[in-house]
Amino acid sequence: MRLQDKVAIVTGAASGMGKAIAELYAKEGAKVVVSDYNFEGAKAVAESINANGGAAIANQANVAELADLERMFAETQEAFGKLDILVNNAGIMDGMEPVGEISDEKWDRVFAVNTTGVMRAMRIATNIFLEQGHGVIVNNISAGGLRGARAGAAYTASKHAVSGLTKNTAYMYANSGIRCNGIAPGGVATNIQSSMTGVSQFGAGRQMTGNGTMPRVGQPDEIAQLALFLGSDESSFVNGQVIAADAGWTAY
Repeated sequence: MRLQDKVAIVTGAASGMGKAIAELYAKEGAKVVVSDYNFEGAKAVAESINANGGAAIANQANVAELADLERMFAETQEAFGKLDILVNNAGIMDGMEPVGEISDEKWDRVFAVNTTGVMRAMRIATNIFLEQGHGVIVNNISAGGLRGARAGAAYTASKHAVSGLTKNTAYMYANSGIRCNGIAPGGVATNIQSSMTGVSQFGAGRQMTGNGTMPRVGQPDEIAQLALFLGSDESSFVNGQVIAADAGWTAY
């Protein structure tokens, strides 16, 4: 039990990588808050965890809304009394638009979910961690946070911002018992593409050159294994890192 007696929040946990992380965390002994905008999906994951001998509650949150995030943390502390691990997994895609095509509305929406929501969750968690004297943050960032040929301008910029935020937070609180790391998955079999609207044909065409070098598509469980390592005490000397999990895609 690598996370025995730990309490973890996982956002975007109704499906895909978030679901896999929540289920693996619970299997390894953590009490898990399964948070998602899709509350029915979150409840199904939490119920499955509980039915299999784990401990979980479901939470509905739009990570772009501060009030939802504040309620998420309040429900966590009410249910479990503490927080040890925050996994910022929730995210949305853009429509592959290059900067010459991106609208203010799409830019703001992508940043609200992918960047501002992550920052706010980190801010709340960090203040809890400072009172406790310990805590771990794991940000699911994407290979789009490391390279320019993985998505459109808004998504790429939003994920690069979280990469910088991850490193800054790790450095700022390195002497306070807080660690902050990121995962940069390559192409993974999830439903994130369902969040894409108004796809740019030019942008999508340009991205195909980057996609063509992808060795293979990953599975959510493979990302969950890395999230488990980074959330556990086994990674106690790992801080401020954004680790690619992409079968070698970013090595190209």
